Amino acid sequence: MKKNFYITTTLPYVNADPHIGFALEIIQADCLARFNRQQGNQVFFNTGTDEHGLKIYLEAKKKKQDPQKYVDDYASRFNKLKKALNLSYNSFLRTTNPDHKKAAQKFWLKCLKNGDIYKAKQKIKYCIGCEMEKTDSELVEGKCPIHPTKKITVIEEENYFFKFSNYQKALLSLYQKEKKFVVPQNRLKEITNFVSKGLKDFSISRLKQKMPWGIQVPNDKNHVMYVWFDALINYISAIGWPEYKKKFSSWWPVVQLAGKDNLRQQSAIWQAMLMSAGLKPSKQILIHGFITSNGQKMSKSLGNVVNPFEITKNFGTDSLRYYLLKEVPPFRDGDFTLKHFQEVYNADLANGLGNLVSRTLTMVDKYCQGKVPQEPKNVHKLELQKKWELKVWRKYDRLLNSYKFNEVLSLIWQFISAANKYIDEQKPWQLDKEGRQKKLTFVLWDLLESLNQLSFMLYPFLPQTSKEIRQRLTGKKPDEKNFQFQNSYIHLKKGTKINIGKPLFPRF
Repeated sequence: MKKNFYITTTLPYVNADPHIGFALEIIQADCLARFNRQQGNQVFFNTGTDEHGLKIYLEAKKKKQDPQKYVDDYASRFNKLKKALNLSYNSFLRTTNPDHKKAAQKFWLKCLKNGDIYKAKQKIKYCIGCEMEKTDSELVEGKCPIHPTKKITVIEEENYFFKFSNYQKALLSLYQKEKKFVVPQNRLKEITNFVSKGLKDFSISRLKQKMPWGIQVPNDKNHVMYVWFDALINYISAIGWPEYKKKFSSWWPVVQLAGKDNLRQQSAIWQAMLMSAGLKPSKQILIHGFITSNGQKMSKSLGNVVNPFEITKNFGTDSLRYYLLKEVPPFRDGDFTLKHFQEVYNADLANGLGNLVSRTLTMVDKYCQGKVPQEPKNVHKLELQKKWELKVWRKYDRLLNSYKFNEVLSLIWQFISAANKYIDEQKPWQLDKEGRQKKLTFVLWDLLESLNQLSFMLYPFLPQTSKEIRQRLTGKKPDEKNFQFQNSYIHLKKGTKINIGKPLFPRF
């Protein structure tokens, strides 16, 4: 049954260039979006940029720029990831967008009407890196463990507060009822433990006189909204809330991807805000880990920050997509070094997939006049096809629906290895020499049909490579509909001219 599927990343904060950690998140989201389209579902894929707050204001001030000009520049850099990473999102929401501002103000009024916003004076410790209030128990030697180089700021002023404490029971009930609301399980346990200890109301505004770069609080010209309160609302403003109720209800609720440092904001704060506004909670929240380099946290001072634009420029888009989806565990920290990346590229992409495609098409060109041979009558006896049916396709849906990107790719590459081994064992060149044309045709058709199936299976992960394989097999440039699963059972046509083409992944 076809359905609507809504998926979103977090909105990266535009105070620095795009980094590989966010590339991981948005590539995971893109993989799931493409997978759902393959199933025939309608997909709304949202991302964008978070553009308000103290960090932005101070950075723009330091550079003597207007804050809007500053965020315009950085937002354009993040939007360039669409081409660099071959992303299929259809919404790029900026929190400076007028419609989003209106939605945020309407949301504020909903929470205010329900009695969850009040004004109070309070002294708080604030990490400008996280744009979050910090308790003493969260600090290590007086510093934020995530941003140890940032000085903790003490803020003492009258602000508006959100009654987070009102939602402890409701949040715990949500976590208890929806056993997979947060994935993986250890993150659900972590947020459950956090909420169980009691919730503290948090500030949701700043004095405009001190920090003017934010959305105006309704009916109070002296305050702007706290950046987190404003930014989280993008998940509903992106699908038309509150103006387009029919559009909103057709897409909501959402599957959200976020890093482990966003667990509290996405799975507790945002869910409480939704409850306050009378809206359903999110559908599911997937929490991924960080990417390190040689076991160290990436930072400008260490000089180990990985620029995704540089990697795709030198090695191609699908090589980075493959590495991040295969080599980085979906829910744990992963490591990236250029050396290991090149090793994986050569072993899996150049020697594995690229070699299989090149060998197969070259032999068809040599032994079958470069055309797809006749489909064998006894297809059920084809060795590789039996492997597809029994070992690959049956597990594919189950693993990808469980977000195990790395395990799906391991499964596919086991088959690629088996197909390369099949060539070595069957020795098509020997069959040709011995005049065993029937057997030769049988083997080559088996290999071609395997490439056909591979093009479907690889599509969510390596979309450009999948399209290239498909085009070499059919002579036609495929579109997204060609990769829907309903078409995966259409065999190649006899006599179709194949194209060998250049190596998919030249060795480095």
